[in-house]
Parts: sequence; structure tokens; C-alpha cells
Amino acid sequence: MATKPEHKPSIAPIVGPDDPRRFTDSGIEIKTAYEEGDVAPGLEERLGEPGEFPFTRGIHPDMYRSRLWTMRQYAGYATAKETNERFRYLIEHGSTGLSMAFDLPTQLGRDSDDPLCAGEVGRTGVAIDSIDDMRRVFDQIPLDQVSTSMTINAPASVLLLLYELVGEEQSVPAEQLRGTTQNDILKEYIARGNFIYPPGPAMRLTTDLFAYCRDRVPKWNTISISGYHMREKGCSAVQEVGFTLANAIAYVQAALDAGLKVDEFGPRLAFFFNGHNNVFQEVAKFRAVRRMWARIMRERFAAEDKRSLTIRFHTQTGGVTLAAQQPENNIVRVALQGFAAVCGGTQSLHTNGFDEALALPTERAARIALRTQQILAHESGAADTIDPFAGSYVVEALTDEIEERAQELIDKVEELGGSVQAIPFIRAEVEESAWGYEERYRIKQDIVVGVNEYVTEDIEPVETLRVDPESEREQVERLKAFKGNRDHDAVAKRLDELREVARGEGNLLVPMRAALAERCTIGEVCGVLRDEFGEYQEP
Repeated sequence: MATKPEHKPSIAPIVGPDDPRRFTDSGIEIKTAYEEGDVAPGLEERLGEPGEFPFTRGIHPDMYRSRLWTMRQYAGYATAKETNERFRYLIEHGSTGLSMAFDLPTQLGRDSDDPLCAGEVGRTGVAIDSIDDMRRVFDQIPLDQVSTSMTINAPASVLLLLYELVGEEQSVPAEQLRGTTQNDILKEYIARGNFIYPPGPAMRLTTDLFAYCRDRVPKWNTISISGYHMREKGCSAVQEVGFTLANAIAYVQAALDAGLKVDEFGPRLAFFFNGHNNVFQEVAKFRAVRRMWARIMRERFAAEDKRSLTIRFHTQTGGVTLAAQQPENNIVRVALQGFAAVCGGTQSLHTNGFDEALALPTERAARIALRTQQILAHESGAADTIDPFAGSYVVEALTDEIEERAQELIDKVEELGGSVQAIPFIRAEVEESAWGYEERYRIKQDIVVGVNEYVTEDIEPVETLRVDPESEREQVERLKAFKGNRDHDAVAKRLDELREVARGEGNLLVPMRAALAERCTIGEVCGVLRDEFGEYQEP
């Protein structure tokens, strides 16, 4: 009779600061020294060649020798005009991709004049109410020359359609638009909380966007399946891999159930991961997730297109690792995290501003963050050779260990019926991990320099970005004027057409596009769907 395999924990144990053992946050014990025997047999097969299955060493045969990763800087605050100025500043200083942050009202599908939004307009990102705001954000920014990533989920379809309409005004065909909508609603239920609709209708919107982009916007990444926010919530590296891939499986299955073929949408799936301080674990994490996804798509979903097998991912350095105390230390943390992401083979990278534990980044902080990427690209040597840690005993052992432990989590989620049904389980696992981290920090088992060790009494003031409260009033006034200058009968007709499709089975993006082109607002479009689908209530 076969013995049950030993369960391996996905979070670090709490053992106290005097214990001689060392653990990663995923509970992997780190040996004092690694030798050849610590790497399982068959390494050559697990590695493969760069650009070839199982893509452990990278998804391109030349990696950064032929093209550097896209250097993005997350930006957006207050009004469309101010965000446009920041975008143009970043492009002028060498940023090769834009990453768009939205305020909470936009993320929740509400207009700036909604009474529930008072005090939140333009605070955590830019306020987008209508095509007029999207037009202002991209004024003098040619959409056929930039790649734009949008951190938007429940209303992702609305923002994509507004972007397409502005491209049309610029005479840029939809076929030329490049970018990503995050569009990952499952992690909102698990970790972030910015949801609108229940899971069923939300998944319908997700797969409708897949189908719409297949037909109209073929270069667009239709989803960015995100482990980042679960890591921000407190999960370990192993949990980040396991739960992200479990969610990805759910999206692929939902698209198949909706009648799409795997190789019609598989090549446009993208992923979003966090970068933390343990360089070796992070490099191993990125290598493991690449290998796992290739096998899932080929063996489980029978994907044949090589592009469906290659996991393309964006990395952002860990916001939760930034400290308000001695904030300049964050520059070093961000550099280490970016180095790990590059050595792990990321396709796109955002480096955080050192002041983001205090406020939205200033221009100075954003410039330092961008220069960090440029130094990594041109001075560190990390981009000179493919998969520079390949063959390292410690990295190869960690890669295998992360894969094994993450697969256990995927299997558990599958036992529960998949990610939608397993939301309570995943949330509980993440919360337990977050608690464990806080305990290890409290007893100084985990040291955070300048926070729980090497603390200084003196506090040096740091210049921070302050959003002018007047910008909210200005946004509401512009919205009022926008709503007053349109054909109200045409608006009502378009919203009724959307309501009819919501009650039926058509692709929702078609009437949504018509409504937005007729000058309907985000709040009005999402309001129709809110009426028809209801709102998700946390248990």
C-alpha cells in the first residue's frame, strides 16, 4: 500500500529568532550549503533550452540580448490632465510602457458625482468617468506607439472600450492597439475587495472580453492573472504561484465553456507577479511558474500554439515590503526585487517609488525608480546572459521545491471544485500566512531593517505628493457639463439595449461600446449591469 506523501507547508513556521534554521516565507528550509545531490536527477530535461518547452529558462531564445523588458511605471492621480502630464514626463525620461492607476470610484464602476464617492475622487489613481476623461489622459500620446497596462478589474471591459474609442479618434486601428487590462476578478474576491458583480456574471464579462479582443483587438492582453495582490495581502511565494495558476485554470475553463478554443485566447493571457527581497526564492518562483504553466496548457488543455504555452508576465516590486521608516532604504529593496525579476525572466517590470509607503510617488521618486531599471539593464550584467542562475544548486533546488508545493495547493483547490468554489479556502490560507508573517516580524525572527531592527530615533522629512482637494470639485463639475451636453434620448436607448443583452446571451461589449460612444458614463454602464446582475456581498 502506497504511503501518503508528506504534506509540505506553504508558509514559514514560527520558530523564534534564536533557532539556527533559516526558512523562506514559503516554509522552505534553507541549507547552510547546497551540493549537487540537492538537485533532483533529470535537471537537463526540466531545464530545456531557452525559448523551448518547458520554458524554465525563458520564453524567448535570446531573451534580453535581442530586446529588453518593457519598463513601466505605474502612474495616475487626480485628474486626467495631471495624469497625462505624468505619463508624458515618464515617456520623456525613457519609460517604454505606461501603467495606468485608477481611483476607487472608477475601480468600482461609479461616477465621480456619486454621493458614495465623496472624498475618494482622484485619490488612489486617475478619475475616469467618460470618453472625455480618457481622451484627456492620452492627449498627444500616440496609441500606436505605446503599450498601456490598466490596473482595472470589475469594469475592465469599459476601460478597454474607452481606450479603443480614443484610438479610433487618433486614427489608430484597433488591430494596432497594444496593452493589458488586468481583468482578474477572482483575486478581487480573494485579496483586494474591488468587486462589483457576483462571480458568475463577472466571469461572463471576462470571457466576453476574450472573445471581443480575439475579433477586434488581437494584440491586446485580455487578462493579467494576478498573484501580486495576494502577495500584498500576505501570502507566501508558494501560495502566490499555486493560487495564481489555480485562478488561471478557472479562466481557461470558463472560456472553453463559453465556446472559445484554447489557442484562440491562450496566446493573449498574461500574468502579474510580485517581486520580494529573497532574490534566490524569487528567481526560482519565476522559473517554476513558467514550467508549470507550460505543462498545464499542453497536458490539461491540449494547447498546440507555442504562444499558448509561454507564460508572459509583468512584475511589480513589492509594495508591502516598502517601509515608511527610513524610506531611502526602499531604494535598495526595490533594486534587489527588480534584479530578481530580471534574472527570473520577466517581460515587463514596474519598480516602486521609495516614498510609496507615505504617498503616491513624487516625480523624483518615479525617476529614481525608472533609473533603477535602466541601471539593471545596462550596468548590472543581469541582461547579458539568459537565465543567469541556471545550474545553481540552491536555485534549482528551490525551483523544484516551489513547483512541488504549489502543485499541492492547485490540487487542493481542484478538490474543492475550482477557484470560484474555493474562494473561502484561498482567503483563509492567505490570511493565515499574513498572520504568520506578522508574528515572525514581531518576535524578530524576520528582520526588517529600520523597522524592527537598526531603528533610529531621528525622522528625516521626505517630500511627498499631495493631491489638491480642489481637483475633485473640478472633476465633478466637468462631469456635470459632460452629462448636460448630450442627447439624453440616445443615451437612454443605448442603456436599454445593454440591459436587453445583459438579460440574454450576447457579447456584452458590443452594446457597451455603443453606449460609451453615445457619451454614456462608466457609472451609467456599470449601473445597468449592477441592476441586472446584482452586487457581490462578502460572506
